[in-house]
Amino acid sequence: MARIVILGAGISGHTVARYLGKWVGRKHDIVVVSPKPTWNWIPSNIWVGVGQMSEEQVVFELPPIYAKLGVDFRQARGVSINPEGDAAHAKPFVTIEYTDAARSGQTEAIEYDYLVNATGPKLNFGATEGLGPEDGYTTSVCTPQHALHANEKLQEQIAAMQAGERRTFVIGTGHGMCTCQGAAFEYIYNVDHTLSEAGVRDKARIIWISNEYELGDFGMGGVHIKRGGYITNGKVFAESLMVERGIEWITRAAVNKVEPDKIHYEDLEGNFHELEYDFAMLIPPFAGVGLQAFDKQGEDITSRLFAPNGFMKVDADYTPKPYEDWGKDDWPRTYQNPSYPNLFAVGIAFAPPHLISKPMQSANGTPINPAPPRTGMPSAGMGKAVAMSIRDMLAGKSDRPTHTASMAETGAACVASTGSHWFRGTAATMTVFPVVPDYEKYPEYGRDLDLSSGEIGLAGHWMKAVLHHMFIYQAKLKPGWSLLPD
Repeated sequence: MARIVILGAGISGHTVARYLGKWVGRKHDIVVVSPKPTWNWIPSNIWVGVGQMSEEQVVFELPPIYAKLGVDFRQARGVSINPEGDAAHAKPFVTIEYTDAARSGQTEAIEYDYLVNATGPKLNFGATEGLGPEDGYTTSVCTPQHALHANEKLQEQIAAMQAGERRTFVIGTGHGMCTCQGAAFEYIYNVDHTLSEAGVRDKARIIWISNEYELGDFGMGGVHIKRGGYITNGKVFAESLMVERGIEWITRAAVNKVEPDKIHYEDLEGNFHELEYDFAMLIPPFAGVGLQAFDKQGEDITSRLFAPNGFMKVDADYTPKPYEDWGKDDWPRTYQNPSYPNLFAVGIAFAPPHLISKPMQSANGTPINPAPPRTGMPSAGMGKAVAMSIRDMLAGKSDRPTHTASMAETGAACVASTGSHWFRGTAATMTVFPVVPDYEKYPEYGRDLDLSSGEIGLAGHWMKAVLHHMFIYQAKLKPGWSLLPD
């Protein structure tokens, strides 16, 4: 009997766990380690952040779900990896630290035959002074608790406007190297819609601030899409949405400090600006969770397994080279660590080999560009591919991964809410193929325009709502869950 340890139970980690539980859970030992006992459908946090959903609608308890599969759940966080074992352990092991009330702070070494790093990101609010809901002055929708706090602050602003006051809302990214612009993109439109529904939109100034070179970049270097029979780009698509809703925008901006009523940022020209606000929701930059690694002699090999940002190296080409020389073949396909074949990383936990958007820096040398997105549909695809590979390797079908999920060979579909209401809501529905541009196969735009499209309307909102319920149904392992698309 082999043991598979999965660090993290987000979209990618839970995908690995449920498929391996279904396929090999009765023959092998599967352990899931996560600091929280709940699963969160993160895309719907934006609705919690405007009061359209409760926390209970976007989370559920994990232990009962894993009990169905015979999966051993540990409420703990990963601390370090010993991929060669040590004097006391003949097999590789991972050290975890429990976070549940009964065992909080206790550590344990768990030996493994396969280890999947699906820890996701550290929300690095500390990278920008004054950023974040705990130690700063801004709100967030990155967790359900953050989203509840954001809605509380939003309702306070609405009450003030209903009393006749004017308010300024700033929403976007809180650092020059942020990813996940999509969450802020959805949230700004839902705030706009909520203020309209409350009858106070005329008293609000809403401003988008982002590290994107231009609107519609989303960390993918921009997109070209077919819309209404015409080819347009993401910049025009995003600008039209903001103009229609009276939203201002600031791009090419690196927020470097937040005060209680003022945001400081630098632009690409190296100029420094101040922006006054009453309410701000700024997405933080992401970093690795801080896992360490040691060899058999106890020597620190963290830099061998992880990139400087803390994300794990996989089968990508990390050789330094000019941006123009990078290509689709540099991106990982199997998500297997090159040094240790029984070690994988999926979702945000893997280290991208390079930026998709062109690297930029200000006249002062400050990097101002989005990091590559790798959440949602790509995360689930990676998770399922790794689960299939481990299943086949356990069965002796191969001594190497059998399935791939390169972001340069797979697409993504995104339904971005721009206002939640069954009759007055809207959503932008976009598809992109592939996520990482392939200029060899698609020399003009880098993507297949027959599979890259964008529309906005009420039907998109219905689709977003249906997907919310479908993915939670699937994640809860309800009857027929494995027949549903990931």
